[in-house]
Amino acid sequence: MHIMEGFLPVAHAASWGAVSTLCVGFGLRSISRAVKDKPELKMLLGVSTAFTFILSALKLPSVTGSCSHPTGTGLGAILFGPLAMAPISAIVLLFQALLLAHGGITTLGANVFSMGVVGPIVGYGIYRLGRAVALPTGLTIFLAAALADLATYITTACQLAMAFPDPTGGFSASLVKFLGVFAITQIPLAISEGLLTVLIYSFIQKHSGQELTSLGFNLSGGEERI
Repeated sequence: MHIMEGFLPVAHAASWGAVSTLCVGFGLRSISRAVKDKPELKMLLGVSTAFTFILSALKLPSVTGSCSHPTGTGLGAILFGPLAMAPISAIVLLFQALLLAHGGITTLGANVFSMGVVGPIVGYGIYRLGRAVALPTGLTIFLAAALADLATYITTACQLAMAFPDPTGGFSASLVKFLGVFAITQIPLAISEGLLTVLIYSFIQKHSGQELTSLGFNLSGGEERI
């Protein structure tokens, strides 16, 4: 999700920035309402932010000469909904761009859209679907986190293919190339992120059950036990 500084054409960077700014605004309102009604959730929100920052800061080389990263957004999307992850991702990616040289300022909007908007929407949707069909909680969380990770990279590949279509094959050919850049490393990364998210959720469930209950998670009985 870290498209580097200056890599996107100006029009593309500005468009993604505008869309992401709107999403961040909605996300801030969502977070504000959540912590105003339940101030005790601030600590859990901080844990979700730290989890996103740490995982997405890991930089693993790809066999193609590029890099792949976990995202860490699935956990926050499950706990607080997808809207909350837009401002969280914006803060995380801004600090990473300034302090770690991961991504950039001009490409911040594109990176926020892939990691903080599309990924969390997919992760949250998978989580809700898994609960609706009564999948085991651990499996549901694994799928939500892993597919949120993969959705981020598919979106990034689409963004790059839109900005740099193949001279002969156009968008489709370029998309295949960009997806191939990440696929070999990103699929095992997504699986690893899914497993780690299950472990972190289990830890939160054990030590912050009251906060989870206030978020609407049913911890009585076996359906929420991992």
